[in-house]
Amino acid sequence: MYNPSNDRSPISPSFTANPFDKYKSAREGSLPDGIGGIGTGSWPDRFSARKKLGERKRIVRILIIAFLAGFLLWFFVTPLNWTGGTTAGELYTPPGTEGKASHDSNGEEKPVVPVQKPTEPKIPKDDRFNDDKEVLGLEKAAFVMLIRNGELEDALRSMKQIEDRFNHRWHYPWVFLNDVPFTEEFVRETTKRASGPTEYGLIPEQHWSVPPEIDQVKMRAAMKKMEEDRVIYGGSLSYRHMCRFNSGFFWRQPILDKYEWYWRVEPGIGFYCDVDYDVFEFMRTSNKQYGFTITLPEYKSTIPTLWKETVDFVRKHPEYLNSNSSLQYLLEDRDQGKSLTSDPPPEYNGCHFWSNFEIASLKFWRSPAYSDYFQHLDSAGGFFYERWGDAPVHSIAAALFLGTEQVHHFADMGYMHVPWSRCPQPDSFHKYAKCVCPFEPKDSFDLNGWSCQPRWWKIAGKEFGA
Repeated sequence: MYNPSNDRSPISPSFTANPFDKYKSAREGSLPDGIGGIGTGSWPDRFSARKKLGERKRIVRILIIAFLAGFLLWFFVTPLNWTGGTTAGELYTPPGTEGKASHDSNGEEKPVVPVQKPTEPKIPKDDRFNDDKEVLGLEKAAFVMLIRNGELEDALRSMKQIEDRFNHRWHYPWVFLNDVPFTEEFVRETTKRASGPTEYGLIPEQHWSVPPEIDQVKMRAAMKKMEEDRVIYGGSLSYRHMCRFNSGFFWRQPILDKYEWYWRVEPGIGFYCDVDYDVFEFMRTSNKQYGFTITLPEYKSTIPTLWKETVDFVRKHPEYLNSNSSLQYLLEDRDQGKSLTSDPPPEYNGCHFWSNFEIASLKFWRSPAYSDYFQHLDSAGGFFYERWGDAPVHSIAAALFLGTEQVHHFADMGYMHVPWSRCPQPDSFHKYAKCVCPFEPKDSFDLNGWSCQPRWWKIAGKEFGA
């Protein structure tokens, strides 16, 4: 609810005394003639004039109130009809009424009857979106954010940076995903912040739950042990749902079916440089399938059997291993030069592309190679018995099933996700991209001892942007 005392705007409502109170005496007795028209004429004339004036004021007030009521009805009811989670033509129940009953004039309960949701309005460029913002970029691409309602402020900060640095030129759409319905406030505020259309998807329960084949007693015991060992997010079930969803289900959401490319954005990021070219067009025309900004090693305690399952899968399906793969980027120094058929097999060094930033092809995740790989991993149960992250899963797949030339390091982008940041190294990047990095270039994570970037440079060579 609006509270004027909390409004620090320079045009905040004030509660000063009524400036017309100095004419209070006009209601209590006669006024001298000739004071700006007040107090002139006989009392009956003045009474009749005031009566007519009062009637006109009442009519004006009624018209103003009617206008405001109509505006508020349009403002709050219209967005409600387009809140995500359903598709055009489905039965739609306003948020907060599910399973509740209303009351008739006699006080008796009657069930809430879902109303038919109107079909989506057509807009000049395309009819696939829920608002009338035009897309200027030419690719079938969108920003994708997995987000909770309570993270709205962080989401808006991330959106502003991406919009200011990149998307104000292209107006690509934003797709928001949540395992619960989005609030009206979330839809309203994110729609206002986006320069392109916005869409809101509700994740189905089967994509955000423990599969029936998982032994939950074993899972809980493993979670407790990891928590005792102080493994990061070791005791969190919601984190496991998120990792499994991002590994195997985000690209299956019907709301993304019409897209071929996505840019993953997370709440609370920093984005430090302008990007004045269409990254999605660059990916397509350069035959790139996966793009990243930061690479680092995963916590080995979260993925003790992930590499074993990967080796087993590739040995069963050698046809999926790309002849120009980046396998050596994934291997320990002592195992450089080995193949996955070696006995014993080479060991994984933990290096992965930090997947909180991804610009990638949805076709790759939909491919038989990746779909089969995820199904193999999901059947092994490591998302729940251990704590497999989507970053190593995505990275291993990209390194093995794509050619090295199809994976791109966006070296011209400045990026931060707690706790690591990176910025372009060449000074020329900072000039033409107007980078504002809150640290010295030498402190970029690319040069940190924990970074796997030197390994990638060794495999792919140094790249300095598109």
